[in-house]
Amino acid sequence: MLEQYQEWNTIEQETMQAVIRKLLSQTFLLDRKYDKKSGRMASDREYEFCADHLEFLTEYFAVAGITIRQNYELGIIYIQGAEGAGERLTKLTTLYLLLLKLIYDEKMAAVSSSTQAFTTVGELNGKLGEFRLVRGLPSITEQKRAFAALKKYQMVELLDGLEEMGEACRILIYPSVNLALLREDAGELVKTFEETEEESEDGAADTGL
Repeated sequence: MLEQYQEWNTIEQETMQAVIRKLLSQTFLLDRKYDKKSGRMASDREYEFCADHLEFLTEYFAVAGITIRQNYELGIIYIQGAEGAGERLTKLTTLYLLLLKLIYDEKMAAVSSSTQAFTTVGELNGKLGEFRLVRGLPSITEQKRAFAALKKYQMVELLDGLEEMGEACRILIYPSVNLALLREDAGELVKTFEETEEESEDGAADTGL
């Protein structure tokens, strides 16, 4: 493995370093991402490089007990077994992730020929109220922090940018939410949060929100 790496040119070595760092910090690499300059989905070069060198990466991560996988249907390369590498998500970030998964499943059921789904900040926050997951609308600062984390982990793309945060702000949901949560897991966890919030209102528990 080391001999193969040493045979690469400087650009290939630097690209491999960048790919490894990104996988460790973000978990997912997507074959297509939204490009704001062109306003359309575009192929990701790091994904392509990773796919071309998957055997090398498999051996590299295996040393640390980490598995790398490629989902051809969804167009995702991701790692498993690096649970301690990520940051702790806030409760709002977790709730958004759960709801984004539910919304993604709803959209995909309606349009089965696509792997992309869209929603808005308004629809997402509306789900928070519908499922009684929070007592009031989260502050803009809390929302921005949550979306920044979801964007970092390749879960969403805010098509109008964090600066334009508002009810009409469009959100592209990446298929990586499928691998972060199973459908039944998302539904059960939403119920758990509903129950926790109800207990908090009765004075039996305090969620911190």
